[in-house]
Amino acid sequence: MELIIPSPFGEGDSRSERGGVLLETPLSPTPVATALLPPHDGEGEARAIPGDAGVWVFITADICAFALFFLLFTVGRVAQPALYEASRRALDPNLGLLNTLILLTSSWFMVRAVQAARRGERAAISLNLILAIMVGAGFAVTKAFEYGEKFSHGISMLTNEFFTYYFVFTGIHFLHFLIGIGALSVCLIKARAGPLDGKYVTWIEATGCYWHMVDLLWIVLFPLLYLLRAA
Repeated sequence: MELIIPSPFGEGDSRSERGGVLLETPLSPTPVATALLPPHDGEGEARAIPGDAGVWVFITADICAFALFFLLFTVGRVAQPALYEASRRALDPNLGLLNTLILLTSSWFMVRAVQAARRGERAAISLNLILAIMVGAGFAVTKAFEYGEKFSHGISMLTNEFFTYYFVFTGIHFLHFLIGIGALSVCLIKARAGPLDGKYVTWIEATGCYWHMVDLLWIVLFPLLYLLRAA
């Protein structure tokens, strides 16, 4: 004889008693529990962080290097406040804000592409990656216009200390941006032709993490160069 005892834990849990022994059946994962599970590599092994560990090491080292650059810039601004303030006013904060919005929007499409990859939705991956690349390309157009304007007014990295930092910081950041666009393009090619397996998910997650780092660095550069007034 089998006696079914209603579970106090909800519909996902069932218990039965046979011969005085209480038996338990495994709980079915709820959508919330599934969402909280760590990402997997496609072979059943859980990963503590999204993407590739090597990419995270690079991101950490890169952020530390930029932090040192920002510290040197701050020291120079404290030493020569008048020079830094006059030079800052030569920059157009509207262009800096536009670039911020461009990168944030591109990163949003990148998030959607990663989510689509986890669901195995090839069309959605391609669409969001294309939008991320197209919107991100606006950053290159804006920076080219800004650089051209500075050169036309005789401003270069040799003008003074502020513009040395300005061209070095934004130049290195622009190089990171180009690498990111290249990585997004590779993800797009793989999404159209290759299998959407665990390796691809790891690849697009790592690319997304790198792309967000490019965004984060600019979020710091924008106020540091364009907005922050020297005392």
